[in-house]
Amino acid sequence: MKIAVIGQSLFGQEVYCRLREEGHEVVGVFTVPDKDGKADPLGLQAEQDGVPVFKFPRWRAKGRALPDVVAQYQALGAELNVLPFCSQFIPMEVISAPRHGSIIYHPSLLPRHRGASAINWTLIHGDKKGGFTIFWADDGLDTGDLLLQKECEVLPDDTVSSLYNRFLFPEGVKGMVQAVKLIAEGKAPRLPQPEEGATYEGIQRKETARIDWDQPAEAIHNWIRGNDKVPGAWTEACGQKLTFFNSTLSTAGLEPEGEDLPIPGAHRPGVITKAGLILFGNDGRMLLVKNIQLEDGKMIPAAHFFEKVESSALELTEEELGTAEAVRGAWKRILPSVPEVDESTDFFKSGAASVDVVRLVEEVKELCDGLELENEDVYMATTFGDFIQLLVRRLRGGDKETECAIDYVEKAVNKLTLRMPHQLFIGGTFVDAEGGKTYETINPTDGSALCQVSLAQVSDVDKAVAAAKDAFENGLWGKISARDRGRLLYRAPPSPSTRRDPTGT
Repeated sequence: MKIAVIGQSLFGQEVYCRLREEGHEVVGVFTVPDKDGKADPLGLQAEQDGVPVFKFPRWRAKGRALPDVVAQYQALGAELNVLPFCSQFIPMEVISAPRHGSIIYHPSLLPRHRGASAINWTLIHGDKKGGFTIFWADDGLDTGDLLLQKECEVLPDDTVSSLYNRFLFPEGVKGMVQAVKLIAEGKAPRLPQPEEGATYEGIQRKETARIDWDQPAEAIHNWIRGNDKVPGAWTEACGQKLTFFNSTLSTAGLEPEGEDLPIPGAHRPGVITKAGLILFGNDGRMLLVKNIQLEDGKMIPAAHFFEKVESSALELTEEELGTAEAVRGAWKRILPSVPEVDESTDFFKSGAASVDVVRLVEEVKELCDGLELENEDVYMATTFGDFIQLLVRRLRGGDKETECAIDYVEKAVNKLTLRMPHQLFIGGTFVDAEGGKTYETINPTDGSALCQVSLAQVSDVDKAVAAAKDAFENGLWGKISARDRGRLLYRAPPSPSTRRDPTGT
């Protein structure tokens, strides 16, 4: 089938590639104009494949389709328009032109959340089910007949990014390809959208993302996670505008012990703890925020809010200066519109988007021999100077957490002194059980007591489960790629049991 792809982004690129793999002929790609000298991934891929690419800044003027634009489209002879994440308004002269019409991907279960920011509103409203819809385009706003829908569970701590990356992107690509197959086979349904349950909310903007504190904790959490990364949910506190990111309701075992952060309008002051910023709803329940963006744009871990910012810059060695120049080259490649990358160049103010964050992290890892680096690090150090300082500290090992303190029990055995930890290990720290309760661990050879070991209580188990859940969902291991996990495993020294010759002796 002859297909015109109208859209943008990595999602559009992936749909385009999969359609070509399925044997369809993409006769033309219509994407957005280059931004800051950078082509959209969809257009870039099509150009590399020799497929005609069109980058119209607009399709119509004063409500009417531009004749030359429509003529260029019609000359391609498309039998179907496929619109994956298309942000432009396409005139009906183009939508209705192909024999099979046009299909559009929308990241919600229509008719709920018609319009822009659908993923954000799914989270803000606390929907327990999310998903995507592929529908037949009409002259309304996401009101066309339904072709295909797929749903998923929305987890309590899902963000726009996690929901998109876990389900809406991979399953959405498959869904678009499946929809085209159904059309080609003459099996595609056209189910009228119901009006019952239909909602429409406008695009989220910074000025409307202020937090309303007169709500339960879950509603505040939903507002923060629904605005995560863009535009960011904010409040006024300590004489400035603070924007909160990375919110979680997983607070089991956390104690609101730390320095109070007064927040006008909140029912209780927030509390800066070693785990982050604890906030309270009007129901008395807690939520936890991991990152705070200050009014000057700098992102910091919430746990460090009251700490003094490191003011002394590291003096770089010759080798580190060479690394800095190599990283500067990566910034220049990603930010082609910036004449010169200097210490004050801000990655995001220079036009970078989330896809550029992924690219930067991957390039820096290659330059720094697999250095452990996360996307979040780029948001924490947005200027080139701060980013280099972060990298150098990380490379020197000075950015690590303090060494874990262990209270060992020592015992002499066969002329050797054995050192054994005897406390509970929860959240990366050795701690006593609640109430200091212990039990004896027995030497099976003679029945003597080796030492007193902490006896975990129900509350200790709750804390351990909460810490394990947080590590699984938010820890470094779950965020890094499979390739980087493999690299780290290969670096790990073999255990004594594996250090044997082929005979096993």
